[in-house]
Amino acid sequence: MDFTGKIIAILPKKTGVAKSSGNPWTAQEFVIEDVVSNQYPRRMCFEVYGEDRLNQFNIQMGEDLTVSFDIDARQWQDRWFNSLRAWKVERVAAAAPAPFAGAPAPTYGAPVPPPPPAAPFAASPADDKDDLPF
Repeated sequence: MDFTGKIIAILPKKTGVAKSSGNPWTAQEFVIEDVVSNQYPRRMCFEVYGEDRLNQFNIQMGEDLTVSFDIDARQWQDRWFNSLRAWKVERVAAAAPAPFAGAPAPTYGAPVPPPPPAAPFAASPADDKDDLPF
């Protein structure tokens, strides 16, 4: 799934050591807010797992991003918890800058003349018979 929005919070990094392998791990959560709906914005907290991905994505506060993520759920003490783990992050391309005030509008070739006026419609004698049922 994908979600596009602006980063509004960066939570502290979490680190630990895996019990099964003994390898260290790093994860960090980010909160992103939908930039499309103004009246009732949606927010999502997603996680980036792994120091290599954290460095690759290099997510900064206030950035407009499209986050691709997987949804998973896990059970702990008869309760279920969802996790949203990002696997791809893309910067949203900024709109092209508008020309500064006072700049002449660009022209592309010679102006196109308007089409000639249409000739008035003249009914022919063959049009007198009407085949339509209404």
